[in-house]
Formats: sequence, structure tokens, C-alpha cells
Amino acid sequence: MKKLSDLFFFSLTFMAGVFATALVAQTDANAELRSMAAKKIQQTPVIDGDVLGEDVWQQAEVASDFWQTTPDEGEAASERTEVRVLFTEQTLYIGAVCYDRNPDQIIVSDSRRDASLNDTDAFQVVLDTYNDNLNGFLFGTNPAGIEYDAQISNEGDGFFDSGSGGFNLDWDAAWEVRAAISEIGWSAEFAIPFKTLRFTDQAEQQWGINFQRNIRRRNERSFWIKLPRQFDIQRISLAGELTGLQDLHQNNLKFIPYVLSDLNRDFANSNEYDTSGDVGFDIKYSLTSSLTLDATYNTDFAQVEADELQINLDRFSLFFPEKRPFFLENAGLFSVGNPGEAQLFFSRRIGISDDGVAVPIVGGLRMTGKPGGVNVGVLNMQTDSVGDSVTANNFAVGRVSKELPNRSSIGALFVNRQATGDLAGDDNYNRTMAVDARVGIGQYALLSGFASQTITPGVDSDEYAYKLDANYNSEAWLLSASLTEVADNFNPEVGFLRRSGYRNPTGLVFYRIRPKDFMGFQELRPHVSYRGFWDLDGFQESGFLHVDNHWEWKNGYELHTGINFTREGVKDAFEISNGVIVPSDTYDHAEALIVFWTNEGAWWNLNVRTTIGGFFGGNRIATRPRLRFRYGEQLNAELSVSHNNIDLPGGDFIANLWRARLSYSFTPKVFIQALVQYSDRTNDLGSLNLRFGWQRTANTGLFLVYNDTRFDEGMGWNEQFRGFIIKYSHLFDLLR
Repeated sequence: MKKLSDLFFFSLTFMAGVFATALVAQTDANAELRSMAAKKIQQTPVIDGDVLGEDVWQQAEVASDFWQTTPDEGEAASERTEVRVLFTEQTLYIGAVCYDRNPDQIIVSDSRRDASLNDTDAFQVVLDTYNDNLNGFLFGTNPAGIEYDAQISNEGDGFFDSGSGGFNLDWDAAWEVRAAISEIGWSAEFAIPFKTLRFTDQAEQQWGINFQRNIRRRNERSFWIKLPRQFDIQRISLAGELTGLQDLHQNNLKFIPYVLSDLNRDFANSNEYDTSGDVGFDIKYSLTSSLTLDATYNTDFAQVEADELQINLDRFSLFFPEKRPFFLENAGLFSVGNPGEAQLFFSRRIGISDDGVAVPIVGGLRMTGKPGGVNVGVLNMQTDSVGDSVTANNFAVGRVSKELPNRSSIGALFVNRQATGDLAGDDNYNRTMAVDARVGIGQYALLSGFASQTITPGVDSDEYAYKLDANYNSEAWLLSASLTEVADNFNPEVGFLRRSGYRNPTGLVFYRIRPKDFMGFQELRPHVSYRGFWDLDGFQESGFLHVDNHWEWKNGYELHTGINFTREGVKDAFEISNGVIVPSDTYDHAEALIVFWTNEGAWWNLNVRTTIGGFFGGNRIATRPRLRFRYGEQLNAELSVSHNNIDLPGGDFIANLWRARLSYSFTPKVFIQALVQYSDRTNDLGSLNLRFGWQRTANTGLFLVYNDTRFDEGMGWNEQFRGFIIKYSHLFDLLR
């Protein structure tokens, strides 16, 4: 109990210090404050991408004069961009005209929904609807007219692939965009219903706003607000002002039912195919303009892409990101901890067992929003039992946080898992409590941290974890240091813990150099980083010292040349491959690292990562080439290989993982995608995930999914599982 009391005394002291510091911290932003007014209209524009062809757009104020961050930092954009903002009581309209003196050189790399906008000409807008300088909504498109949307929390801080970081691309909203290429360049029209957004209930609104334009053939990024080069459009605290919005209406009640039928066979346990059908629904209702209630019944995620296989050459847990849309919406609000290492809440624990088998989700509720200026999130989900092996569980999560001046905040988290039903038994529960905070100092420095305690029946000590982190990010320097400690019995069962019982210090010194005119270089980035893991008795389990330089050319080519000094302390011998044992010992090694890639805006590009050096007392050559190519914006393909040739005192082995992706978009809303994987590390496992999608809006529509998993037995492929799923969902806007 002394550890618990010490932990919370430390937490309260730390929180009080953060609060006091935040009240006096000042922002020394060097960006100019720009403002534009939205114009209220009666006649709505036709959403066809032709901004200059409609008189209604000529009523609006024009925002222009964009400024580059790359390639020529601080210079005016090479091409003119004009943005206009209109609105009615129900909808926000944004018109962007992207002038281009060479429209035949416009690059469009993909036409899938939410496809990356980094490798294409593109336009994006960020809206800070609460005007809190930390959180917002991002909407974007390219000349093909794709829908690209995301939620941003804490200015994008976090581990994006985890589904818990500050940039949530998997948020899919109901809105509309069209784009058109013409002799003046290209233009786009956005129609964003206010019911898609969240904002305060004030009669007159003032939002943060910024725009970004990419001209891919020049590797150019430019912004309406003149940003320092280390920031991008997610730097909401530097956004401009959008005024003039008033009397906005947000009547919002959406009903989203689905029907599903599947045909599948588990070849190991059945001699015939099983057929089944199912129905379920989601409901979304705006309690107020800033508070939303989501309900789900018999939740299903059949349309979600299969997990990517991974090669595990270590003795710690692998991390598989959350991909299910219901849990990814507002995920940043619930994110507390050290992403990928010690996440206090990880939604993948709900509805998926430890061995990756789906557990039926009966239903649940989620309430999120910002009433009274306080971020609130409440989630409750109920799962069903599976036979006699998996008990039913109720999962409850509560989260509150409050923004403070200058990118600062303070918050708390509570997570509870409670077994229910006949299999529950006594004392079958787990709870996690945490407090967290961040404080911005000036424009470049940020302090953050969390402290957490778990409660597990039968355990009464060493159940704590904490992290302190300091970060400084200027135009030239990126400096960071952190310390994480996780006690031996810390057990967030509805979170993710890669390892337990450790102290983890990290450090980074990173310097950016932009030569004026030197061999075509855009930027040089020499840096040194370190991360280490010690158990709580002082034994070092891992150490990684990285010395590197990034060489980036203006033509999009990039080269990384580094050396790593590693230490692995193995306390218990483990089997790294069939029959190959790594004995308990401490292994110190060095390895060379080379990473190279070509211009990712071209119709083809190559990325190769090679590591050569010592490995657990022996040697390893690891190569990961990836080749991508596209034909127009419709066909995209990617082939990658992870090849590991390992020579250890206990034996030699080779581990390979092949992955191929193919995507063809008939239109921005109709596509077919294939993911083919083969691993000779996982019992010679091969898998195929084939998806056809006809999307309507907000990730609804018709989905056809085929899954096939097989083992290579040497004499041929032995089938393990085959399944075919058809699912249709539809969004009914009941208060339109």
C-alpha cells in the first residue's frame, strides 16, 4: 500500500505542478495570425468540383497567399491557391481553386477513400471546431475527388498505427466532395454537414482553420498559415481564425443497420461448409452540439481488412493494431499510456481473444464530447461467452480531460473488466486507474506524463506504472527524453503491455540542416537516439543506441546511413526457431543500417532496408525490400519481402515473410482489394484476403469478403480455413 500512496502523492504533486505551470506558460508563436469570414448563403452550390463556374462562390471572402515549408521554406507557394468558405444552417461548404500553369503535370496517385495524400497533388483543411488549439477534424481530397477524413487530438501526438494515437484516419464521416481538372489547374468543392462535426452551443462560433496544398512533382507543401518547417497542418495551435458562423443546426439521428450472410469451413474440425446469417445496427444521436451518443447491437466487422502477419525474433509480445471502425472513432480521447509498449486502454482486447479468435459482441454504448469545455468519454461494451472456454465480459471505460492554456491538459482514466454469466466465478475482474497531464512551454517545448494503478484479485503490491516525458521541437533541433517504469504486477488486462517489470529511459538528439545549394539536398538529419530496458533488480534486458544521418534530396530520393549498438540480456533461454535455442546470457553487438527509397510520387518506387550485424551471439542479415507501382489513380500494387538470414551458435535458420497488395478503384467509392501473405516462419502459412467494396457514406455499403488460409506441407497446400462473407449496411439520416 505504501507504493500506492506514494504513487498517488506523486501524481497529485505532478498534476498540481502542471496546472500551475500551464497557467503562466506563454505561447511565443512566430506565425502571423490570419482570419477569414464564412459567408451565409441561401442558394447552395452544386457539388461538382467547378468552383469558378458558379456565381454563389463569388460572394465569399477569398483566402490565398500560401507559404511553403518545403522545398523552399518561408517562400511563397509556387502556384496560387484560393479558398472560399460558405455555409447554411445545416452545411459548411469549402471551395478550393488550385491554379497550375502545367495541369498536364498534375499527379494523382490513388482514388481510394482515405488513400495517402502525401504522394499526390492534394488539398486539405483542418477545423478546430472547439477552438481549443489541440483537437480538430481534417478533410482532404486530390484531383480524383477522394474522401479523406480524420480526427486529430493533442495536435496529432501518439502512435498512429495503434489506433490510439492523435491522428485517427479510420474515422469515417458522412460528407461529400467533388474535384475537377481543367485548363487552370484543378478545383474541389466540399460539403460538410454540421451534424458530422462537434462544436460548442454558442450562437456565434469562432473556429480554428488552416489549409494545406501539395504539388507533388515539386515535393512542395504549402499552408495558408506560415508554419515553421517542423510542423504540419496538425499543428492546430498555430491555425488561423474562421469567423462569421452563427445559428448552426445539428439535429442528428442516424440509424445504420446491417445484414450479413457467410459461408465458411474450418478444415481441421469440419468436413462440410457452415452457413449462417446475422443482423445488427448502430445508432448515432447528438445529445447536444458537443455531446454524441453511439449505440451498437450485435456489432460485426466483417468488412475490415485482415491483420498483417509479423515475424517475431524476440521474446516479447507482438502488437497488432486496432482496425475496427466502431472502436477507432474518438480513439484519441481514450488514449493514455505509452503506445505500443504500455497502453492503459487498448480496444482490441474487446471482442478478440488472446489467440486472435473473434468473441461475439452483444452490444454497447459510447458517449463522447466536450460539454462545458471538458472532454468526456464513456464506453460500455458487453461480450458473449464462447463455449466453456471464454466467459462473457462487461467492459467499462471512463475518461475526462481538460485543456489548459498553450497546448496543455490534465485528465483521468478508469477501465474495468468484469466477467459476467455462468462462467464468471468469483473475483473475476480487472481495473485500471490513471491520471495524465501535458504542459506546453513556449511554442517548442512540451512536458507530459501519466501515473497508473491496476487492481487484480489476489495481488496487493507492485501494480503501478508511470512515465515522464520532455520534448523540444524547433526548426533545427528535436530533443526528447523520457523515463517509464512498470512494476512487476502491473496488469492492464484491457490494455496492451509488451513486457512487465522494467524501467525504460529514452533519449533523442536530432538536428535538421537545410543547405542552400549543395548537391541537390533538401535536408540532412544527423541524430543519435537511445532506449534501454532494465528490470527492477537492475539487470539490463535490452539496449539500443542508434547513430544515423538521413540524406534527403529535392527529387524525393532519400538515404539513411546508420549504426546500431545493441544489448540483449536474456534471463531465461528461449526457442527462437524450431530447434534453435538462445541461452541465457548478455549479448553485446553492433550492426550497420542502410535505408534507401526513391521518389514516392513517381509511378513506381522502391524502398529497401538492410541491417547487417551481430544477433544473440551470432550474425544476422535482414533485408526488407518493398516495390510499389501504380497505373493512373486506379491501379495500385505493392510487393514486399522481409528476409532474415540468421546464424547463431545454437543453429542457423532463415525467416521470410512475403506480402503482396493489389487495389483497383473503379470509382472513388467502388474498389477491389487483395492482400496475399506467406510466412515460412509460421508453419509455412499462406493467406488470402480479398475484398470488394461499394461504399455509400461513412463506411457503409456493400462488402464482399473472401478469406483463405492454408499450410504448405511440402506435398502441396493443406487447406485450413475458407470463408465467404457478404454484408450490406445503410445509413438512414432520420432527421435530415
